Amino acid sequence: MSENNEKPWIRIDRIGRHVGGEVTVKGWVYNKRSSGKVRFLLVRDGTGLVQTVMSQADVPEEVFRTFDDLTQESSVILTGLVRADRRAPGGCELILSGLELVHRAEEYPLAPKEHGPDFLLRHRHLWLRSPRQTAIMRIRSELGRAVRDFFDERGFVQLDTPILTATACEGTTTLFATRYFDQGPAYLSQSGQLYAEAGAMALGRVYTYGPTFRAEKSKTRRHLTEFWMIEPEMAYADLDEIMDLAEELIVHFVSHILETRRRELDLLERDPRPLEKIKKPFVRLTYDQALDQIRALGGGPEWGQDLGAPDETLLSRSSDLPILVHRYPLAAKAFYMKPDARDRRLALCVDVLAPEGYGEIIGGSQREDDIEALSARMAAENIPRESLEWYLDLRRYGSVPHAGFGLGLERTVAWLCGLQHVREAAPFPRLMDRIYP
Repeated sequence: MSENNEKPWIRIDRIGRHVGGEVTVKGWVYNKRSSGKVRFLLVRDGTGLVQTVMSQADVPEEVFRTFDDLTQESSVILTGLVRADRRAPGGCELILSGLELVHRAEEYPLAPKEHGPDFLLRHRHLWLRSPRQTAIMRIRSELGRAVRDFFDERGFVQLDTPILTATACEGTTTLFATRYFDQGPAYLSQSGQLYAEAGAMALGRVYTYGPTFRAEKSKTRRHLTEFWMIEPEMAYADLDEIMDLAEELIVHFVSHILETRRRELDLLERDPRPLEKIKKPFVRLTYDQALDQIRALGGGPEWGQDLGAPDETLLSRSSDLPILVHRYPLAAKAFYMKPDARDRRLALCVDVLAPEGYGEIIGGSQREDDIEALSARMAAENIPRESLEWYLDLRRYGSVPHAGFGLGLERTVAWLCGLQHVREAAPFPRLMDRIYP
């Protein structure tokens, strides 16, 4: 250890800055092979892979013999000279002068062969170490950074909203319930939106970023029971303003991911050309126009119904750009959405469909700001008033037009990465039939 501590400890993704110098790398064995008196190790540290070369003539015999004890995922500390080599991963290799075994791993269950989804999900804690999964997690992290920067630069304040709530946000029965001391039932939040509305009345512009929960018994490739949402809310805003904001947000983070995470996209074999086409203006369709196009493509529900996943897939495959479908039938949408004054059958709402068949990644609306209208809608839908009196207070004391939307993080990551299922977009996905590990 003393020899290793004399050399700078670096991350593998920065090894190119140290060509010609001696460094220390701390990581895990990804692979190994031998050729005569030369030993080769491929080592990962979470930021990348580096190939190392150890010659029997260059190291003490006990260090050379350490190689034989190494197994996949054994943790090691390496010291050596950085040498440029275009054939090596990352363009550099490490010529070893020191090798310390920190822990010898047991036989690793994830062998370099095909595994089924069930096996991989049961071993998610280990599957997460693979280059593909670490690339997805880095893109997810970068997306979060880009979204926060976008809203922070525009004067939004991040507002942390409760996970435990007294009632539903969406007015449905798809809730995870628990008992809250002697206060009666409590529910895991479906959305931070209602509280974000209160925040917007205090701060003007806010956004939430946190986990949300839906107890839908759905096994589609787009559904998780626990997922993360980013929800901006603006006072003195209408539907057109949030549609503009959604366009600007998507253009911003797509551009940012292409700029900062090209290496990860390449590793995922994600064709960047569809993402490079994401420029304003996007396609905007009314619900009626969207219905006509879906029917022309061979699908489509009856008028008055929400668009289902197959409908969204058909429509979003027909365009290279995201599609903003707005003004759905009011009866198909949540109680807090404001009717369109020009046609009160319709809600002032919008869903943003990602192209390439990925479907909805954003849902938003202008909120009902009239207390009488909102109260009547709640009564018509049998929504308990007592637990939402605070929400009605927002319409009693200084009510203003306001609007917002929610961006689903995992669905967005799935689109950016070109994933077939959102379960890969979450570090530890929660599905209808899975809560382990």
